[in-house]
Amino acid sequence: MPKLKTSFLSVVAVVLLVVMLTSTKVLSQSMPSFQIQLTNGKSFSSGNLSPKKPLILIYFAPDCEHCQILMDTIFKRINELKNSQILMVTFKPLNEVVDFENHYETHKYQNIKVGTEIPIFFFRKYYQLENTPFTALYDKQGKLIISYKKETPVDDLIKHLKLLK
Repeated sequence: MPKLKTSFLSVVAVVLLVVMLTSTKVLSQSMPSFQIQLTNGKSFSSGNLSPKKPLILIYFAPDCEHCQILMDTIFKRINELKNSQILMVTFKPLNEVVDFENHYETHKYQNIKVGTEIPIFFFRKYYQLENTPFTALYDKQGKLIISYKKETPVDDLIKHLKLLK
């Protein structure tokens, strides 16, 4: 009987470890200090973020098919995200970002900033990313609520955002 109990506890421990390692919910990580260059040539940094609104960070590549699907989904539901700040950051050159902005007409939205990271791959290294898109939701205090390193379920993102009121 003790052998069975030990085996059961070992299985439970392994399952808990797997859940902890694959979970995307991390509550202790803060927003890093960053700088991006906007397409108008101006800089935007972590110091420019509003302390009154949660932040949705999207790390993307304009030519990434998965990123385009995410953007299409987000822009269909953009009104549900109007009470947040949306920061879209890429490692790609500004001319590709301009095309992206024109396609999605991000200039129509005061709460959206789009730019290229400085230095290149800063966010990729900070979050240990291998793919795009990456999405993270931060509360008003700059604490990470949830992140998605693969596909971003927009329904889930909006659900978490609504809980931050």
